[in-house]
Amino acid sequence: MKETKKIRIGMIGTGLMGRIHTNGYKRLGDFFPEYEYRPVLQVACSRREEKIKAFAEQWGYASYETDWRKVIERDDVDAVDICTPNDTHAEIAIAAAKAGKMILCEKPLARTLEEAEAMVKAIEEAGVKNTVWYNYRRIPAVTLAKQVVDSGKLGKIFHYRANFLQDWTINPELPQGGDALWRLDVDAAGSGVTGDLLAHCIDTAMWLNGGIKDVSAMTETFIKERVHQGSGEKQKVGIDDACAFHCHFDNGSLGLFEATRYARGHKALYTFEINGEHASIRWDLHDLNRLEYFDHNDESIVRGWRSIHVTDGDQPYMDRWWIPGTCIGYEHSFIHQVADFFKSLESDAACAPTFKDAYETQKVCQAVLDSATSRSWKDTGVDWDG
Repeated sequence: MKETKKIRIGMIGTGLMGRIHTNGYKRLGDFFPEYEYRPVLQVACSRREEKIKAFAEQWGYASYETDWRKVIERDDVDAVDICTPNDTHAEIAIAAAKAGKMILCEKPLARTLEEAEAMVKAIEEAGVKNTVWYNYRRIPAVTLAKQVVDSGKLGKIFHYRANFLQDWTINPELPQGGDALWRLDVDAAGSGVTGDLLAHCIDTAMWLNGGIKDVSAMTETFIKERVHQGSGEKQKVGIDDACAFHCHFDNGSLGLFEATRYARGHKALYTFEINGEHASIRWDLHDLNRLEYFDHNDESIVRGWRSIHVTDGDQPYMDRWWIPGTCIGYEHSFIHQVADFFKSLESDAACAPTFKDAYETQKVCQAVLDSATSRSWKDTGVDWDG
C-alpha cells in the first residue's frame, strides 16, 4: 500500500453537521483508498466540556478543546472545519486563514454580504485551500444533471424552478435562540429560509444554469414574536419564515424559487426542474437516486418522462459503492465532498464551491432580502464562473 499524507482535522461544532462531516472523513479511506491524502481526526471543539468530551470519544477524535481559538493556534491542525452557527463563521474563518489553515465551512458562508466579502478577502490573502459544504451538488443524480446540461442535450434553457419546503416551525410556542433553535434567531442566523434553504437552491441553480442576474422577491414572517431562550422574554422574530422569488439568469432563462418552513406535511422537500428547447430534467430529494428526463426527440409514440435510476458504475461517484440497482443516501453527498476536497490537494486545484463561489450565492440571497423589503427588482451583481 502506498504511503499516504495526513491532513489533521480540527472540527469546530458538534451538531448534526459536525457528525455528518466527521462521518465523511471516517469513510474516505474505505471507499477512496488510492487517494494521496487522508484525514486524521485530530481535535473536536465545542463550548461545553462534558458534551465535547463525549463527542470526541464517540467519533474518534484524538483530543478536544472548549475554545475554538485554541484549535486554530495548534500546530497539529492542518484544516479547520466550521460547523458552528452562522454568526461565528466569519470570525473563525478569518482567524483560521491568517493562521494558514485550510478551511471547510458550512453554508451559508456568512450572515451578511459584508461578512462574506471579508472571508473571501482573508482566504485569498492567505492563499489557503477552502470549500463550502453545499453538499447537494455531490448527490450522484444531481451531478448527472450537471453532465446532461453541460452536454447540450436540453438545448437552449427557458425555465429553472426549485423549491425547498419544511414544516418544523409552525408551532407558535416554539422559542427562538439557543443551541437547537439558533436558526430562528436573526442575530445568529442572519436570515431565515433565504440563507438556510434557498441558499442551497441558489447554489445548485447557478452551478447547473449559470449566474442569476436580478430578482424580485417576497418574504413573510408568520409568527411575529417568540420567547427567546437566552433572555426568557418574548421578542420580535427577525427571520423570514417563507420566501418566494423569480429571476433572470444570464443565459436568458427565467427562474422561480420558493422556500418555507410552513408547508405542513413536508420535512425536506427539495426539488428542481429545468426546461429546455429539446429536453427537460427534474429531481426530487425524496427520491434522490433518480433523475427524471424528457426528450422531445424521442419517437412520438414512446415519448414521455423516463426515470433514470442513478446506481450504475458509469454514473457519477457510483463506481465507489454498491451493485447496480441499490441505493445510497444523503450522507454520501458529504463523503463525496470530502473525497473531492482531498483529491483537489493532489493537484492544488480548487474544490468548488469555494468561498468565492459561496460569496456569489450570498449576493443573490442579499438581493432577495433587499427586493422583498423594497418591493422592487434588484440586480444581484453576480459574477459567476463556478
